[in-house]
Amino acid sequence: MNDSRIRRGYGALRIGRFSISDATYFLTICLQRPQTGLSNEALLAKILAEIHRLGESAHWTMRTGVVMPDHMHLLPVLGRQEDLSQTIRLFKGRLAIALRGFGLSWQPSFYDHRLRSTQEVLPTFRYIFLNPYHEGLIGAGEKWPGHFCAKQDWEWFKDLTSEEMPFPEWLL
Repeated sequence: MNDSRIRRGYGALRIGRFSISDATYFLTICLQRPQTGLSNEALLAKILAEIHRLGESAHWTMRTGVVMPDHMHLLPVLGRQEDLSQTIRLFKGRLAIALRGFGLSWQPSFYDHRLRSTQEVLPTFRYIFLNPYHEGLIGAGEKWPGHFCAKQDWEWFKDLTSEEMPFPEWLL
């Protein structure tokens, strides 16, 4: 059956997408496949600076995130400046020149999931924190340089870690 209302690909991701100010979003932003290099020290510094810059301009308040070699997971609270798509477009656009300097480019679009106000954030914090360990990029006794957490969130989350590293049972 050929139904013209069925959309596939990136267009399907945008169906039903709308932004809510002050809502928390789990985001995944990827490089074009099979590219890697986001965790390069110089590029990582530019990414973290842009995340901070968008926070200063009230586009979002970043709670936590992790920059992996080929993608990143972010957990921002959306500000009132722009909608989510516009904020991501600004973020990716400001970093595009830096990425090109490393021979990299973004995948079109992004994945987003709005956390409901009643939804517990700890599972998302753990997922983000553990991502480099689960991907086998580092061992249990190491810290991933691309992980970051807002000061107010780190105050409660750090007590759930073993000296800023995961408890061994988290890695099972």
